[in-house]
Amino acid sequence: MSTTKTQLIEKLQSRHAQIGIVGLGYVGLPLALRFVNAGYSVSGFDIDAGKPANINAGKSYISHIPDQHIADAVKAGLSATTDFVKIASMDAIILCVPTPLNPDNSPDLSFVINTVETICRYLQAGQVVALESTTYPGTTEEELLPRMSKTGLTVGEDIFLVYSPEREDPGNPNFDTQTIPKICGGLTAHCLEVGLALYGGAIDELVPVSSLKVAEMAKLLENIYRAVNIGMINEMKMVADKMEINIHEVIRAAATKPFGFTAFYPGPGLGGHCLPIDPFYLSWKAQQC
Repeated sequence: MSTTKTQLIEKLQSRHAQIGIVGLGYVGLPLALRFVNAGYSVSGFDIDAGKPANINAGKSYISHIPDQHIADAVKAGLSATTDFVKIASMDAIILCVPTPLNPDNSPDLSFVINTVETICRYLQAGQVVALESTTYPGTTEEELLPRMSKTGLTVGEDIFLVYSPEREDPGNPNFDTQTIPKICGGLTAHCLEVGLALYGGAIDELVPVSSLKVAEMAKLLENIYRAVNIGMINEMKMVADKMEINIHEVIRAAATKPFGFTAFYPGPGLGGHCLPIDPFYLSWKAQQC
């Protein structure tokens, strides 16, 4: 067992580690609050100066997060900044940046790439970098690994790389960052060990997988499954309406089957940050294979 890995795991498990969250949106901010509540010292990083300013003032800019939660976290050790020089003093750096589409529906990884190139200026031996942004299989290995390797640090020995997809469901009263199981994949076995130590101190249940690509693909499968079924049930409703059949009664009847059926209900259609986008990430990558 490498000394670097052992020391980092001990810091993470003892909660003496400094956690850096890059990207303080609807994924990064709840994650920062969770790590603070778990007893870690947390620094948030964002290029939007308004977000660190609000956090440091104890104010929320996300509707389902009360101001008091931010104020309490600041008292407990949360701080936020636009100064990425402070990345050098973090033990863990978790990237929660957007992955939108280009006008031609191809993946726009500019936020991920720009963020990685920025943090690579300050990376030190004994740190772990975790990507949480939803993306196509291969992103972490193809985009993060080469840039981190250019620092002269050996990934898997001096520094560690993991992918752990976000699973936020904003405003859902039944599940939160702590209770939603967390998938984690590492570049190497050492990376996975460190990743599990990182998230194990803040998340109730971890789901280790064999590779970065498995973790990346699992996130796409989750969201594409929902996208397909939402689209399907909305089309079923239109057909049922024309046949003068109550679709809700149909769903209730079908849901009595104890296997092989999951109930979806008609609604306004696909929305949010991920569902309309993620199928394009997979289709784009599939065309490269």
